[in-house]
Amino acid sequence: MFSNDKKVEVFDKHRSRLFGIAYRMLGTRDDAEDIVQETYIRWHKANADEIESPEAWLVTVATRLSIDRLRKASAERETYIGPWLPEPILTDPSPEENAELASDLSLAFLTLLERLSPVERAVFLLHDIFDCAYSEIARITDKSEAAVRQMIHRARDRVRNDRPRFEANESERVRLIRKFTAAAFAGDQQTLLSLFADDVALTSDGGGIVSAARRTVYGAKRLTNLYVTIFAKNRDRFAARFVTINGETGVLEYADGQPFSVSAFIFEDGKITAIYRVMNPEKLKVFSGLAENNFEDALSQNDADGRLG
Repeated sequence: MFSNDKKVEVFDKHRSRLFGIAYRMLGTRDDAEDIVQETYIRWHKANADEIESPEAWLVTVATRLSIDRLRKASAERETYIGPWLPEPILTDPSPEENAELASDLSLAFLTLLERLSPVERAVFLLHDIFDCAYSEIARITDKSEAAVRQMIHRARDRVRNDRPRFEANESERVRLIRKFTAAAFAGDQQTLLSLFADDVALTSDGGGIVSAARRTVYGAKRLTNLYVTIFAKNRDRFAARFVTINGETGVLEYADGQPFSVSAFIFEDGKITAIYRVMNPEKLKVFSGLAENNFEDALSQNDADGRLG
C-alpha cells in the first residue's frame, strides 16, 4: 500500500523528467513548474495502489496538462509584441548531472518546436527525446499508433531538416563566442563580418517591454552595423559574463548592473548563422542573482576545462 511518504518518494524520483517534458512543451519555467505542481496534486489524490506504472501515469498526466496549457499559450503568443522566444534557463555544464535537461534543450531547438501543433510537439518530444514507444505515445495522446507515426514523421520534417547539419562542438563554440564578444565590444567590424554567415539572422525578444527589433534581422552587414552601433553607444553601461544556458554556452549582458539580455548562438562551418537574444525582463529573472563581470574580465576567464565562467 502506498503511504503519503511513499507517494512523495515516487514523485520526487520522476520530478526531473516531468519538468523536462513540460519545459520543452511550453518553453517557460513558470508554466513548467505549474504543470509539475498540478501533476503532483493529481498524484496525491489518486489511488496509487490501482496504478500499474506510476512513471507512465505521471508522464501521461504531465503531457496532457502541457498540451492543454500550450493550446492556450499559442493563442496568447499570436498577440505577443515582436518575436516570441523561450525563456532561457541555467543548466549545469555537466550533462550527466542534469540528464533530463541535457539533450535537445537549446533555445534554437525550442524555437523550432513552435512550428508544431501542441499534439505534434508532444508526440515528437516523447518519441525522439524521451524514447517512448509508439504504443505508449498513442495511449498518452489518445491517438492511434498509425496517427502517431505520421505525426512524428511530419514533425521531423518540419524541425530536424532546419537544424544545422554540422554543429560546432563545445570547444569550438567557446572559441567563436569569445571572438564574437571581443569583436562586438571593441567595435571590430572586420572580425564581426568574418564571423557572420552571409545570411545570419538575429531574433530578439523584448516582449514590448524593452526596445528590440520586432522582426528578425538578416544579413552580415546589417548585424555588424547593429552590434557596432549598440556597443559604441552603450559601452560604459554594459558588462557581461558567460553562462551555460539550455545546455550550451551563451552570453549574459548587463546594463547598469541589471541583466539586460541573454544570447544563444547557432554555428555552422565556423560561422555564426543565428543569434537568439532574449531581452524581455520577465524572462531574465533567474539571472538576477549572478554577479556581473566586465567584458575584459569575462574574456580572460578560462578555467581548466576550457569552459566560460
